[in-house]
Amino acid sequence: MRRVLCGMAALVMLAGAAAAAETALDRDTVNAARFEPGRKPATKDGSKRPDPLLIKAQVLLDRARFSPGVIDGRDGSNFDGALKAFAEARDEGKGKTATGRLDGALWDALAGTSQDPVLTDYTITEKDAAGPFAETIPDKMEEQADLKALSYTGPAEMLAERFHMSRALLEALNPGKALDKPGTVITVAALPPMSVGKPDAKSLPEEPKVQRIVVDKEALQLRAYAGDGTLVAVYPASVGSEEKPAPEGTFTVKGIAFDPDYTYDPKYGFKGVGAKHKFTIRPGPNNPVGVVWIDLSAESYGIHGTPDPEKVGKAASHGCIRLTNWDARDLARHVARGATVEIGG
Repeated sequence: MRRVLCGMAALVMLAGAAAAAETALDRDTVNAARFEPGRKPATKDGSKRPDPLLIKAQVLLDRARFSPGVIDGRDGSNFDGALKAFAEARDEGKGKTATGRLDGALWDALAGTSQDPVLTDYTITEKDAAGPFAETIPDKMEEQADLKALSYTGPAEMLAERFHMSRALLEALNPGKALDKPGTVITVAALPPMSVGKPDAKSLPEEPKVQRIVVDKEALQLRAYAGDGTLVAVYPASVGSEEKPAPEGTFTVKGIAFDPDYTYDPKYGFKGVGAKHKFTIRPGPNNPVGVVWIDLSAESYGIHGTPDPEKVGKAASHGCIRLTNWDARDLARHVARGATVEIGG
């Protein structure tokens, strides 16, 4: 009987060790993640923990400029849309139907786009910790107009957005670490960090410039094309609402503003805004239009960022085309003035 009990204890210990290995979430585990046939993402089973394989896939998609939106290690519509767009681009001209489901062939193609680790170390600087930060961002636009700047509310929010991540994933990868202390070494997505402010002319990318933008209201996606028709990038997007639907048709890019003010006009008639006069909200990543405004020839409409990146592709906008701040900034740095913008189903 004792031998049986000892054997059972050993099995329990082994099972516990296996479970611990399965639930490990750190830089090395994510970097080493590989697709296995028949494997279901952990988040499909209701787990609240990020899935290492999905983190890796999301970073690889972001690098390939098929944006999954916020990198959170969870399955969802933005990830599925990015994966499907990647599959369609890969199979273009081959007559195949892209499902967007992750399989062995698609994983091999995605993994083949980059051999670099998807997570890396970053050391928090004095400047990161210093801010300035806003204590809180009011929900009401009228109250936001009283702030001197629509800044981040703290280092955690800033660092998560800088590396295209959800705050929950940033904290899950760095348990117990002080995200507001200079010198702290943290794990982040190995992606070009998003900057704020007007980009220096020397930092602007070279060709190809985006000459054509297609906004799909049904797919909740924006696709950017070079002048020769080459697909340059795909981003998830929120496109209009029942209250204020986005216009349909072909328009042009009139101009680009980095770190814009936002001016509310009562004629917009936004739900929840009672002001009967114009007011202006100052710049910042938590500004209603985020860090970028791409002005369109459709009056009062544009392509812009957002203070709520996790709602992109999942919640309606106030009629415009809303992207994450990093995607909006990426598009703004590449798009040519005069580029055509086609909005439709």
